Amino acid sequence: MARKHRERHRTERIGWLRAAVLGANDGIVSTASLVLGVAAAEATRSSTLVAGVAGLVAGAMSMAAGEYVSVKSQSDTEKADLERERAELAAHPAAEHKELANIYVARGLDRALADEVATQLMAHDAEGAHARDELGITETLAARPVQAALASAASFAAGAALPLGVTALVPELVLIPTVAATALVLLAALGALAARVGGARVGPATLRVTFWGALAMGLTAGVGVLFGAVV
Repeated sequence: MARKHRERHRTERIGWLRAAVLGANDGIVSTASLVLGVAAAEATRSSTLVAGVAGLVAGAMSMAAGEYVSVKSQSDTEKADLERERAELAAHPAAEHKELANIYVARGLDRALADEVATQLMAHDAEGAHARDELGITETLAARPVQAALASAASFAAGAALPLGVTALVPELVLIPTVAATALVLLAALGALAARVGGARVGPATLRVTFWGALAMGLTAGVGVLFGAVV
């Protein structure tokens, strides 16, 4: 008996994966940078922790709100386009059929076959066919504001909690190098994990995330040293 051919694609992960990776990366980078900046200004451990916890709460809420607003805007645009397409299908079905057939001709079908495909697809689900092939809107890639907001907030908090945990546990004398080193290791691991889950190359993703994280932490620590004040 022939074995069933199965394909594994990762496009269905794009929505939550993007939000989760962005949130965790931002949580690690911003909180570790904040901790380093405050510690470099010779603040006490308690002051550093208070600043870090405040950064965690503010950052998680900011990520959730920003992600929700941006993705909701995308969702609203998609709904408006679908509404407009619905009206066009009701008012000008022949023109919409021709438009869909032209899309298939541009993709390589001959005119007769393109007309037949458009006819059958519109008979089955006209709105779905136009949403997918004309507007590029599919169920898999549709905007999901609440999911994106929750993923961003949760991943930011999880990412931020890691450098805060290190700050609470390590001796003050080695706090700065330990937080910096731990954050860089976490960023590298996050970049590698995101690349693996998304099916991308691990090396470039890891280097990219680590470089920008190191730059952010270095600049923030420099501000703390220069101004000698809590940043």
